[in-house]
Amino acid sequence: MPSSAPLLHHSQVLRQQQQTERKQEFLQRSRRLARGIPGHFGMNLSGNSSSPVEPIKPLLDLGDVEGSLTLPAYPVFDEATPTNVTAMTGNAAYLHCLVHNLGNKSVSWIRQRDIHILTVGRYTYTTDQRYEVIHSQGSKDWILKIKYAQVRDSGNYECQVSTKPVRSYTVHLHVFAPLAEIIGAPDMHVDKGSTINLTCVIAHSPEPPAYIFWYHNGQVVNYESPRGGVTVTIERGNTSRSSLMIQEAKPPDTGNYTCAPSNTAPAFIHVHVLNGETPAAMQTNRGVAIAAPPLGHALLTCLLMGVHLVFLVENLLLPGTFRGGGGRT
Repeated sequence: MPSSAPLLHHSQVLRQQQQTERKQEFLQRSRRLARGIPGHFGMNLSGNSSSPVEPIKPLLDLGDVEGSLTLPAYPVFDEATPTNVTAMTGNAAYLHCLVHNLGNKSVSWIRQRDIHILTVGRYTYTTDQRYEVIHSQGSKDWILKIKYAQVRDSGNYECQVSTKPVRSYTVHLHVFAPLAEIIGAPDMHVDKGSTINLTCVIAHSPEPPAYIFWYHNGQVVNYESPRGGVTVTIERGNTSRSSLMIQEAKPPDTGNYTCAPSNTAPAFIHVHVLNGETPAAMQTNRGVAIAAPPLGHALLTCLLMGVHLVFLVENLLLPGTFRGGGGRT
C-alpha cells in the first residue's frame, strides 16, 4: 500500500507557500500606502447613510497572519469604509473613516470644496452646528455626522491623519433632492364621461415617501365622497408612483390637481373636461382657449385678398400694355 507521507508533505509545502504569498502581498500594499501610492486592502464599497451610526466592522484584520507577521508602525486606512455615501435632504448623513495603528496621531475631517477643517479628534472646528464627530472608546471608526443634510453638502470629504506627510482617505457624499412629476403636465384634456387617470412619479428618493396626498383646486381629494368612482393606488420603491383615477369625468372635475408627497415639493397639472369641444381646434394655455375662426369667415377673407391683388395688378401695368387685346405701335 503506497505511503501517504509524500501527499502530506506536498500539502504542507503548499500551505506554507500560500502563507508566504499573503504576507508579501500585505507588506507590499502597506509600503505603497506609506509612500502615498494608492493601494487596495480589499474592495471599495458604496453605502447608504440611513443606518450607519454604529461603527463599521473593519475589513482588515491586522493581527498576526499565522502568528508571524510584523505590523506596520504607521496608521493604515481600512477600505471597509464606503467611499460613496448617499443621503436624502433633511436626513442625517454619516461618513465613516476606519484607521488602524493610530497611536498618538489625530484624525481630522476636511471639506474639500473650501478646504474647511470641520473636526479634529473629537472637537468641532466650525460654526455650523450640523457637524459633529462620533467616536467611541476603543473603536477605530471616526464618524462625521452631518445633521439635516442639504444638496449643497454634496462633494468630497477627506479623513486626514496627522502624519508627515499627511495621509488622507476621501469619501464622496451625494445628497439627493427627490423630484415629483405628474405625467402629461402641465395640461391634460379628457372628454366628458371618460376616465381621468393621473400618475405622479417620485424619483431620486433613497427612501419611499411616507404618504402621497392628492388635491383638487386646493382641497384634499375625498376618495369616499358621494360622487363615487374615485380611487388611488400607490407603488413604493426606489421610484414611487401614485395614480389617481376619476371615472365618468364631469365638468366640475375640471381644475388644478396637486400631487403632494411627504419628502419633496408638490407637482401640478391642470385638467380640462371637454363638453363637446374639439381639442385639435383649440390652442390652450393653462385653460384659456382661443377658438379657431369659422370656415366661412376664412373664405371671405381669401376672396377679398384676391380682389385687392387684381386691383393692384391693373394699376401697376403700363398704359396700353396688354389692354383691350392691343397696344401702341
